[in-house]
Amino acid sequence: MAKHTPIDYLIKPMGRFINNSTTSGIVLFIAALAALIMANSPLSEFYKSLWEYKFTIGFENYNISKTVSHWINDGLMAMFFFVIGLELKREVIGGELSNPKDAILPVFAGFGGMIFPALIFLLFNFGTETESGWGIPMATDIAFALGIIYLLGDKVPLSLKIFLTALAIADDLGAVLVIAFFYTSQISYTSLMIGAAFLGVLYAANKIGVRSPAFYGIVGVGGVWLAFLLSGVHATIAGVLAALTIPANVKVDDLLFTRKLRQLAVSFENAEKNEISLITKEQLEVIENVRNCTKAAITPLQQIEHSLHPIVAFIILPLFAFANTGVEFSGNFAEGLTSNITLGIIFGLLFGKFIGIVGVTRLIVFFKLAALPQGASWKQLYGVALLASVGFTMSLFITELAFSNPEHIVQAKFGILIASAIGGISGYLLLRKGN
Repeated sequence: MAKHTPIDYLIKPMGRFINNSTTSGIVLFIAALAALIMANSPLSEFYKSLWEYKFTIGFENYNISKTVSHWINDGLMAMFFFVIGLELKREVIGGELSNPKDAILPVFAGFGGMIFPALIFLLFNFGTETESGWGIPMATDIAFALGIIYLLGDKVPLSLKIFLTALAIADDLGAVLVIAFFYTSQISYTSLMIGAAFLGVLYAANKIGVRSPAFYGIVGVGGVWLAFLLSGVHATIAGVLAALTIPANVKVDDLLFTRKLRQLAVSFENAEKNEISLITKEQLEVIENVRNCTKAAITPLQQIEHSLHPIVAFIILPLFAFANTGVEFSGNFAEGLTSNITLGIIFGLLFGKFIGIVGVTRLIVFFKLAALPQGASWKQLYGVALLASVGFTMSLFITELAFSNPEHIVQAKFGILIASAIGGISGYLLLRKGN
């Protein structure tokens, strides 16, 4: 029997908390709430100055100097997009997007839920200096949306949760493409070519059988990410592209893995034993073989994704939310609520998402190209469409790319927070009522 130590009583509850489907959304919400409280408290000046502090990495003549805010948005968020890239590759290879027939409904509903919000935003802002914000209401926050739907437990069929997951992943892919093609600065083609060369190294390493996560991490960050950062193409795109080069195959299949484990279990049982707490050299060798066998039976893609998910969900995204959600509700609050930016985002996220997702789904079902998720009703689909209007993380991220005017950024954040709150609460209540 396994022996329990005092630290186990601390680690096990933490493990259950981290692996719970709803907790990442809760932590994200707490971070956003803390930012709003600090931005509207006596600590507001400290909160603002914190993100403007400059942090430098490098040597005397070769360094990168950015504010803390930039390091979070351009640096740490690249890891978030790296995980998105891993998820996309996994879903395409063997997940919800692997079967074209099963992927038709969530993928097209996801794209419908991106096009209509952009069009509604442009209705309010077309021909003005703020029209560049059309990408803001296109995004769905996968952590928040899934966190809310998993709070409902058995009230929502599993097929609908899978539908929302696939829709959000398709939405993330669309957001990545929008950032890549529409929200880049002047491009340095020399740096871009260097980044492409490092991507070629990663691709070649995949093909010749390199499986070390450390190798992909060093080349991905030190080569691809840095080159893209200097190229003018947003550095987060480097995260997605690097993720697509990670090997997604095993060296030992499940049957061979099972056979080897049985053999190693017998070897361990027959190995020379100690009467003390230390294991023998023979036992150590068997355990090392078990470790190597297990490592060969896991794809590097899934291994890296599993390792990075807690870091992204519980450190990077909450830190991003804490750094970017702090909106000061000053005397201009009422004026900000009626601006074209705010109204375009609110109507885009709430009505655009709903019309796009439900409308496209209706058309696909009507023409019998696909069916509703098994066990789900149209009323439940309406609830999911409302949950998809929770833009939050991705919308805030695109806001920082779309606008340079601080007033426009604040107005956009007003719209994102209001629409996300209304969409999240109304979607939850509608789904809670059931069929």
